[in-house]
Amino acid sequence: MTITCDVAVLGGGTGGYTAAIRAAQLGKSVVLIEQDKLGGTCLHRGCIPSKALLRSAEMYAEMNQSEAYGIEADGVRLSFSKVLQRKDNIVGKLHQGVQYLMSKNKIQVIYGKGRVIGPSIFSPRSGAVAVELPDGEMETVVPSHLIIATGSSPRELPGLVPDGQRIMDSSHALQMERLPESILIVGGGVIGVEWASMLNDFGVRVTLVEAAPRLLPAEDEDISRELRKHLSERGVNIWTDAYVQTDTYEVRGEEVCIQIVKDGVQHEMLTSTILVSVGRKGNADQIGLENTDVSVTDGVIAVNKHMQTTEPHIYAIGDVIGGLQLAHAAAHEGLVAVQHLAGQPLHPYRSEWIPRCVYTRPETASVGLTEKEAKAQNNKLKISKIPFSANGKALIQGAAEGFCKVIANAETDDILGVHIIGPHATEFIGEAALAQVLDAAATEVGYVVHSHPTLSEIVGEAMLHLDGRAIGI
Repeated sequence: MTITCDVAVLGGGTGGYTAAIRAAQLGKSVVLIEQDKLGGTCLHRGCIPSKALLRSAEMYAEMNQSEAYGIEADGVRLSFSKVLQRKDNIVGKLHQGVQYLMSKNKIQVIYGKGRVIGPSIFSPRSGAVAVELPDGEMETVVPSHLIIATGSSPRELPGLVPDGQRIMDSSHALQMERLPESILIVGGGVIGVEWASMLNDFGVRVTLVEAAPRLLPAEDEDISRELRKHLSERGVNIWTDAYVQTDTYEVRGEEVCIQIVKDGVQHEMLTSTILVSVGRKGNADQIGLENTDVSVTDGVIAVNKHMQTTEPHIYAIGDVIGGLQLAHAAAHEGLVAVQHLAGQPLHPYRSEWIPRCVYTRPETASVGLTEKEAKAQNNKLKISKIPFSANGKALIQGAAEGFCKVIANAETDDILGVHIIGPHATEFIGEAALAQVLDAAATEVGYVVHSHPTLSEIVGEAMLHLDGRAIGI
């Protein structure tokens, strides 16, 4: 069977379904091809379930610290099965919501494994998609434009192939039915530190190993140092500038043993399980791109600022194009692609406008350049850093750790980067992101009136502090 349409989207994750909805809103006929469940990694194996677990962990930690608020509670118990049930309920509700949006916007969803095909009897140019349905039948989708949104998968570490029990990746970890007594997390990026924070709050003994000199290597160094300090104070055993020697892995009864190497010295580690979190790789293989002239390098599809590949009628968005592997980045890229193919006005994609959030305790959130990146551009900088300990709402919340750091151009007052670590940091980084889009000066953001007491006051104070005009510091 052959289906023709204006736009076909290969992949139903956050980027894919966002692109499909916008295309339908612009009057395009849309076919969305998904081999698993609508919502993709973010909804089923990433953002949503992991944040649901993080919230339960945070609540458990807060209840165990309730005496600090004058509340004496006895018998606080963790029911991990109910934690998992809550997580699954949230995922299920959101999954139903995505399905409803497909129906509401009259988007045809085809469940099956799609593969891009070259010129054929169906189309004189590449970009049609052959779909293998669950029953083994085939359908061919012939679009005017194709958007590839196939996402990514966890990277493997040679010698530590996940088996879902003793060695896990992040997808396996979300399916744990019981908490381990101890865990070794390999990789101190976003996924690694989030799991370290969560499992530590749940009472698991956590060891975290990162090969780079610091946690969150892509973030500002001050953020990395602050996060390490707080995780260490909570009892997370952190090794940086270190690596696991994978060929030493062995099972010893109910535990596994592996060697950690630091400064050339081997250290034996016994743990209940190992979580490998060394990043993700784009799903560009085995989707038929060899049948096209689409440029792929090291598993990453090359695109221009409009998300076009080297075949202009084929677009690619999300993790499969590398860059910021974030759900909201993928969604934005999907909007850019659709606006462009529809000939609509648009803002070109700019990665410096995309906020980066880490849902540890405390949270971190950033937008724009790090201090190191800003210095590399030969900018004359002015930098301020305001601690949450000077913020009334943070003291009320009992979460006065962390700070807001602002980096600006000393000559133009342009905001180059904002970096926050502290309570609910992910909720008010949007103010800094809006300032980037509007090209607002630091002084202008500093003049914004914030309600008192609020955590977001710290952003205004940090902006004013650049020129020594902060009130509360």
